[in-house]
Amino acid sequence: MDLEEYARRQFRLGTGQDEIRNRLAGRILEFKDSAGRDYAEELADAVIEEVKYSTGLHGDFFEFERSGVGMGEFGVGSRGTGDFFAHRELARIIGKTSASVGVDEMDDSGAVALEKSGDAGEGERYVICTVDGMHSRLSDFPFLAGFHVTRATLRDVYVMGARPLALFSDIHVADDGDVAKIFDYTAGVTAVSDLMNVPLITGSTLRIGGDMVLGERLTGCVGAVGIASYMTARKGTAPGDVVLMTEGAGGGTIATAAIYSGFPEVVEKTINLSFLRACEALLADPVIREIHSMTDVTNGGLRGDVYEIAETANCRIIIEEEKVRSLVEPNVGEMLESLKIDYLGVSLDALLVVAPPSAVPGITGLMESIDVQIAEIGRVENGMPGAALMIDGQERDFTPRFRESAYTPVKKVVDRSKGDFDTMKAAVRRSADAAIEKKNRVIGQLRS
Repeated sequence: MDLEEYARRQFRLGTGQDEIRNRLAGRILEFKDSAGRDYAEELADAVIEEVKYSTGLHGDFFEFERSGVGMGEFGVGSRGTGDFFAHRELARIIGKTSASVGVDEMDDSGAVALEKSGDAGEGERYVICTVDGMHSRLSDFPFLAGFHVTRATLRDVYVMGARPLALFSDIHVADDGDVAKIFDYTAGVTAVSDLMNVPLITGSTLRIGGDMVLGERLTGCVGAVGIASYMTARKGTAPGDVVLMTEGAGGGTIATAAIYSGFPEVVEKTINLSFLRACEALLADPVIREIHSMTDVTNGGLRGDVYEIAETANCRIIIEEEKVRSLVEPNVGEMLESLKIDYLGVSLDALLVVAPPSAVPGITGLMESIDVQIAEIGRVENGMPGAALMIDGQERDFTPRFRESAYTPVKKVVDRSKGDFDTMKAAVRRSADAAIEKKNRVIGQLRS
């Protein structure tokens, strides 16, 4: 419950101040029933006072150009076409930088070249950095939230061809959340950290919205930094390559689907480190230098990731559906099928490896030696950037959907409603343009 937002909304609707005070006090007592009416009214008065002081301020530091499009309405964070569009607008605001792999390439991580020391024979080395947010629906299951977000951020470093060196964590809990949540979350983070020998070295712990947000909601992120001497970024994908995929049992998304759809026994299948160990094996083997690119099947499932790779590498990718289906962990696959969830549009947390045909025997042999199932699922061709799905010898459309597959009952309801996408895109783009203009104004002021 966001007290500040509630008060602002009521003022915008024309509700009288006394009525707002009454309603706010009632909302406060719903969460803090032992505090008493006097405290609730005193807090309501303070909220109203702060809202009145902070309303109506003008200028670059107090205003932004609203798009009129909500995050959920546009699908931001839902790993579909709206989310991808918003991220490309973010890349436009950031602009071209000195990064070796920048945000405009929509890769799993970014990369910056290290300066060479001048030692003879020393090759180029890159600092790889990434950050992942915990799954929002795992707020009531902090250990799972911490475990899965840490595994996700390490995956994003590994698939760039880098060895992770350190982890950092940021965790926010709403005002009424039990302090134990931050401990259980950190235990989940460090379970992965300890097993993979990548230390958690720093972080931040805060309340969501300070005193203004009541409830127990937990949110946070984990980031990682690594070093690579040979990068396997998406732009390395080339026509003539083949696409391989390891078995996927899912992570935070599959755990969430299982918990909220009555399949708690499936959660245990997501608790593994096979992806990370597969990457460790590849990095330790000479075959790594034959691999052109790697990624994890997360953003909007295979549909989203293949599309993004094709866009970044300017090529066409063909995927064989029958070969993909066999790589979904059986219990996970049965759950998805029974819930009518499209497994191609949901995060499976499998490893995608793109390499020339000559590298395939070395890659598959290495995976077999560590008991990780892998198979060739597709190929890369010349042509207009995009992807196609082969089913029974027929090419089908394989573009991302507006949102990832609806994998909980709530998502199935929310997924039904959306406005005109082109109209929303234009409004979002205008807001991004305004943000760029503001950025340039402030930079100009500071430089002068």
